[in-house]
Amino acid sequence: MTRRNKRKDAATVTSTGTGAAGDVVADKGAVADGAADKDVPGAEDGATPPIIEMRGLEKAYGERLVLKGIDMEIRPGTVTCVLGDNGAGKSTLIKALSGLHQPTGGEMLIDGEPARLRNPKDALDRGIATVYQDLAVVGQMSVWRNFFLGQELTGALGRLKADEMREITAEQLEKMGVDLPDVEVPISTLSGGQRQVVAIARAIYFGARVLILDEPTAALGVKQSGMVLRFVKKARESGVAVIFITHNPHHAYLVGDRFMMLNMGEQVMNADLEDVTLEELTVEMSGGGELDALSHELRS
Repeated sequence: MTRRNKRKDAATVTSTGTGAAGDVVADKGAVADGAADKDVPGAEDGATPPIIEMRGLEKAYGERLVLKGIDMEIRPGTVTCVLGDNGAGKSTLIKALSGLHQPTGGEMLIDGEPARLRNPKDALDRGIATVYQDLAVVGQMSVWRNFFLGQELTGALGRLKADEMREITAEQLEKMGVDLPDVEVPISTLSGGQRQVVAIARAIYFGARVLILDEPTAALGVKQSGMVLRFVKKARESGVAVIFITHNPHHAYLVGDRFMMLNMGEQVMNADLEDVTLEELTVEMSGGGELDALSHELRS
């Protein structure tokens, strides 16, 4: 089954649901088709080396092992979706990738060399940026001030280059397909999806090669989720490696090239798009055989 057919299958399966689920697909058809047509660098012959590679990565807190033998490759111009329910280990994986926590076992390679991220600055210096669900923005500041927050451009005597920062912010948002007429407005006036997009555009502008998105659509409605997913697609097309953390298999399947499923810290799925259907992804996410057993028990 080709990429295009599988993406269409995703739309078919989702649109048979009720209400918002069908609307999600209708609103994001362009995302699905664009992802289907896209040639992923190195996908056919493996020529593009991974930026990040994890080999048997583990993380323990005391005697409690919360990540167990994780294998993962993150390549430029791809979207790797990491799925799992609450407590699956997604947050711990983010912390290991972003330098907040150090693994206690296994190996991490960056650009083919063994690496240890001692703190978030180490990760940023290597081009690994994380956009968290609870965005660190200053609500009453303008969009452009938030875009350059902590990275302000200054001239003589430390004076802010306000005009230049406004222009850059507007250009970067327009380049990524964001329709925002005025970057002077307080960022608090933007929708949740727009704020997510500003944060993502900021990370890319400041040199992110790997973009980790922590549940970016979790608190968003259909339309705003579509905005973020389209932006994920544009980030991939620009060559950025995206790690999309989510508990929503429908959103993941619209943009993902590879899918990793975690359950209680264990890697229970690691599959390319060609090797998994939306139905399989959804069943695995909902508990798979455990759900079947529970259904039989409760309905018998």
